Amino acid sequence: EWAAADPGAAWLRASGARALLAVPLLVQGSTLGVALFGRRPGRGPFGPEELRLAQEFTARAAAGIRQARSYTRARTTTMALQHSLLPHTLPEQAALEIATRYLPAATRAGVGGDWFDVIPLSGARVALVVGDVVGHGIRASATMGRLRTAVRTLADVDLPADELLTHLDDLVLRLAADEGSADPAAETAGGIGTTCLYAVYDPVSRRCTLARAGHPPPAVVSPDGAVRFLDVPAGPPLGLGGLPFEAIETDLPEGSLLVLYTNGLFEAREHDIDEALDKMFAALGRPAKSLDALCDHVLTALLSHRPDDDIALLVARTRVLHEDRVAAWELRNDPTDVSRARHLVHDQLTTWDLEEAAFPTELMVSELVTNAMRYGRPPIQLRLIHRDATLICEVYDSSGTTPHMRRARIFDEGGRGLLLVAQLADRWGTRHDRVGKTVWAEQSLSGASG
Repeated sequence: EWAAADPGAAWLRASGARALLAVPLLVQGSTLGVALFGRRPGRGPFGPEELRLAQEFTARAAAGIRQARSYTRARTTTMALQHSLLPHTLPEQAALEIATRYLPAATRAGVGGDWFDVIPLSGARVALVVGDVVGHGIRASATMGRLRTAVRTLADVDLPADELLTHLDDLVLRLAADEGSADPAAETAGGIGTTCLYAVYDPVSRRCTLARAGHPPPAVVSPDGAVRFLDVPAGPPLGLGGLPFEAIETDLPEGSLLVLYTNGLFEAREHDIDEALDKMFAALGRPAKSLDALCDHVLTALLSHRPDDDIALLVARTRVLHEDRVAAWELRNDPTDVSRARHLVHDQLTTWDLEEAAFPTELMVSELVTNAMRYGRPPIQLRLIHRDATLICEVYDSSGTTPHMRRARIFDEGGRGLLLVAQLADRWGTRHDRVGKTVWAEQSLSGASG
């Protein structure tokens, strides 16, 4: 009756089976389903031996199904975690045109810990990050999330590239110590062996500062189409401790391409490393209608199937802020030059047709220049940057002392300058150079021209 009434039993009716054996798919007391065995007409009913074979078959099938479901859930969870940790959209910035690709590994080990990031910095600069955590699965993805957050935090305080990697190296050592004590069997606890490349591009100077921790070197495509690797000192992978990182600076003309990637791009089974490099250089040298198309060219040239390891690829085309968008002056360490600084700013904003921003900008410049003269050391330099709908003012002095906001008492004559700057600016901060510091303030412009 069941076979005649249930539409799902059409296969059974079509087979003409006259004997039916139903065996549950059981794993640790949980029923995953039912296996049906049918016997064609002319044969007797199922016997005890056949029942035993059916039970053994279904037990193995149930174990396989459970393992497959467990793997699928773990991979889905890891993919969701990694997707949530990678940038969903790239931040707005004017220094670089950027395209990215991320491909998870096709292996049963699950997705790995590759990541990329784009971080706007002060002074219209932009930081680019690509990293690769050893291993796969949830542990690697979680470690990647920690390290990505750490890089963003260190970048926000404008650490130089080599110092940033040094701090990241210390963090990996601490994470490894914490995780190793909890799980002594973990071979890559805390991200030991992670590689990372950190680059900062300045569209005003057209220079790029780079440092790497055991990561593959970046490629550069000149505006004339020539492709080369940048000679960035390799540095050790993160987590080894006690070894230095070294940063380099290089000029990148307008329209240059900077290509960052993880080593999964070169680990395809069908070619060796030299062949892969030749293919990548050829793909990068081909004309492409867009950076997205160029990313596709590179992946198509190097991959004929889903990769065995994760791949992160970031391609950036340099833009520049031309001289008519930047104004800079050197000031005397004389209180009378505060008034001169205000007049210079007013005249420059008039030239840029930004008179509506003159009053707040003059106030901020007055406070920043006064602080530099009072607490800093000469030389003192003032710079304005007009970037799209953003105006940046910067004051440099050769003192390394970091200014801090404080709550001024009622009868204090000073101490309110940085509080005023914080109220007028959208963002402000301090970045330290090899010698001296720059205090900057950034404000959005409404109805800015050009």
